[in-house]
Amino acid sequence: MAATLPATGSAAAVADPQRLTVDLDSSEGPVMLGANGSLYGLSDDGVPSDAVMEPLKITSVSQKPEGGAQHPNGDALTVSRSFFRTGGGEINVMMQDIYAKWPYEDLGIDDYLPKVDKIVKEISADPNSDRFVYIPFNEPDQIWYKLDVKDPAQYEKNRDRFFQDWKTVYRRIRAIDPDARIAGPNEAAYHTRLLRDFLAFAQRENVLPQVMTWHELGSGSLRDFQAHYDDYRRLEREAGIAPLKINIDEYANRRDLSVPGQLVQWVSMFERNKVYANMAYWDAAGNLSGQMVRTNVPNGGWWLFRWYAGLTGNTVKVTPPRPNTVDTLQGLASLDTSRRQAQVLLGGADGDADVVVRNVPRSAFGRTVTATVAEAAWSGYEGQHAAPRVLARTKVTIAQDGSATVPLRGLHKMSAYRIVLTPGGSGTPSAVSVPWSASYEAEDAAITDGKVYTQGTVSNANGYAASGTKDVGSLNQPGSQVAFTVDVPKDGTYDLAILYGNQSGGPATQRLTVDGADPVTVTYASTENWTYRAKKDVGHRLTAGTHQVVLAKGDAEVTLDRIDLTARTGAPCASYEATLADISGRPSYDYTSSAGVGTGALVLRPGDKAVFDVYAPRDGYYTVTPRTSASVKLALHGGTVTAAPGRPLRLYLVAGNNRVAMTSGHAAVRSLDVTGDGSAAGTLSYEGASATLAGGAKLVDSPHASAGSFIGELGNSPSSTAEFTVNAPRPGRYVLVVHYAHNDRRDNGHAYNTDIMSRTADITVGSAAPRKVTFKNTWSEDDYWTVGVPVDLVKGTNKVTFGNATAWAPDIDRIELGRVVG
Repeated sequence: MAATLPATGSAAAVADPQRLTVDLDSSEGPVMLGANGSLYGLSDDGVPSDAVMEPLKITSVSQKPEGGAQHPNGDALTVSRSFFRTGGGEINVMMQDIYAKWPYEDLGIDDYLPKVDKIVKEISADPNSDRFVYIPFNEPDQIWYKLDVKDPAQYEKNRDRFFQDWKTVYRRIRAIDPDARIAGPNEAAYHTRLLRDFLAFAQRENVLPQVMTWHELGSGSLRDFQAHYDDYRRLEREAGIAPLKINIDEYANRRDLSVPGQLVQWVSMFERNKVYANMAYWDAAGNLSGQMVRTNVPNGGWWLFRWYAGLTGNTVKVTPPRPNTVDTLQGLASLDTSRRQAQVLLGGADGDADVVVRNVPRSAFGRTVTATVAEAAWSGYEGQHAAPRVLARTKVTIAQDGSATVPLRGLHKMSAYRIVLTPGGSGTPSAVSVPWSASYEAEDAAITDGKVYTQGTVSNANGYAASGTKDVGSLNQPGSQVAFTVDVPKDGTYDLAILYGNQSGGPATQRLTVDGADPVTVTYASTENWTYRAKKDVGHRLTAGTHQVVLAKGDAEVTLDRIDLTARTGAPCASYEATLADISGRPSYDYTSSAGVGTGALVLRPGDKAVFDVYAPRDGYYTVTPRTSASVKLALHGGTVTAAPGRPLRLYLVAGNNRVAMTSGHAAVRSLDVTGDGSAAGTLSYEGASATLAGGAKLVDSPHASAGSFIGELGNSPSSTAEFTVNAPRPGRYVLVVHYAHNDRRDNGHAYNTDIMSRTADITVGSAAPRKVTFKNTWSEDDYWTVGVPVDLVKGTNKVTFGNATAWAPDIDRIELGRVVG
């Protein structure tokens, strides 16, 4: 079987295929999911949304102490509410982030100790105190103590001061919280000299941390980490210390974050060594270190971590073509004999590869396997990514030596790939239809009044990721434009995806012209900066053959990276396979038949549940069809509906990820199929001008609002409210979609952090209690995002009131309501 990936504008690979070998008979132990953490990945309760956090099964995050001055949000106790309710593991508390300056102001240990007392008292009083880990010092090799100094005498002096302070703070924490777990020493980089001395001292003084931490932030960490890990374990053995839990609580560079093909290299080495790891915080809080868009929308990086969270059973040995080498094909794999599934995640290289899976257990899989290959592509830090496309699903005969080979052709370096092996069963899987697609780099196009810039590379690892490491910026002159020459195979409508950046301060436009025809205006939402890549999707009708696609300057500057053209083959659709869904209870797996779509069936009985992560490109109605043998119940947005086998339902989905739970008395489930692009037919829509305003809230004119005005100056007083009168044709559970904007920030003086802030609003529906909802910063006051809130409406008149007695609520453009079951 050859999984041939969509063509790109680059030259085809000519080298022999690389070989990545998976040995299913060489277990590395249970899947740990340690590498999915994030530093300041959460900013507020509700940012990110529960629906994007829960599927990732996040094992650890690192946040600041409550009220810490280092950043305006990300307080550990505040974000713990959403983290723990979505199944999160533990929270590392970066205790020195109580300070405002970076590097931390060194006011001496006597200044620090009262702050330590306050932090520990607050955390130890929390009902979930056992799920917090104290990190007393952050990067002491560089900050306060200069432990990386080369001069031996100066090192010993600095070391002894640090060790004394470590002992003092350690004992102070334990005096208040005797069961506290403490982590350290938490260097900015790995130092054998320091760790040897630290282990000896900590063991002698009985102040050994429960978790060993350091950072891997060098451009060579993908090469060097294995040696660091092996050296550290050697130091433990020499000191007679039992192996400590390790958390690499900052890892990866800017160029890695959001890029599935980069991140799979990091994840594979951490999971292989069974260490925990949190991605670094280089930009804004609240987006899982660049793995999600807005509040609830997945990007390509999110889907990689969703795949990672789907690994079950034991990880097994993977031998890449070039171990411990930067920017090369790497992977990780798992075997779950109870589910009869093997999974391989890989990526990091262009070209061709053969994935050889050895020692496929015949007792679990039989004589054939169904191999399903899917791709999670790079969509930018803020570029939405639909459910990963299945590229191939084919039955493979297991060779006499017990191996199965899956050839992959035309790999993309920035993408990650998943191979799922399940028993072949009878029948033939349906052929996968992959639409024609091609990519064109902006730097290779005809550029007028613009400049090519080189972005994130190995030598500039903290530059931002860019397709092909280059983009085209400075498109700020009246004649600035980028002209792409494209070639399409047949007449039809094509989806044009534009990877861009917009730091102009508000929505920006370009003029899209095809073959000199009348231009079409393309509007780009704001992004964090010129290189924090987002994606704009537009459609265009093209005839077969060559065309010139020109993007020219509109009313503001935009940076261009790449365009992708994909043939539109009908309404967007996705099939979510039941055998890969999250489960609870004890459902069984039936691979008797591999015919049709899907790798088999999940058999649900009373007490069993399957949860599907369903992507929606926008808020609206979609057709959802359960492929089941009997009726099932679907739960969504707090509502439930009974679904007959194969019978389409019209359900309201919010933009981004939607968790749909399925239960049944007894049903074999193959998939949950979703089609559509978010119909607004049947929704209720109310502009801001229709609301009754009080207490200073007022309508503000804006050309960017949907009807020319928005509700501003709302909140910051108990009397400041906006009340909408909603007329519901039927009672039941609805989704209230709020179109809002705000751009609150607090500059803490960190050159590499964008300290955005969220706002909240108390929303009251009828006589129900107010509900506090968090609204993330939208990058400008003129960009409107959406947040969906499940509410219950009675038939007829309902009052929906927005307010905030103590702080400003977001500006509100309009609201929409859709009944969950349309």
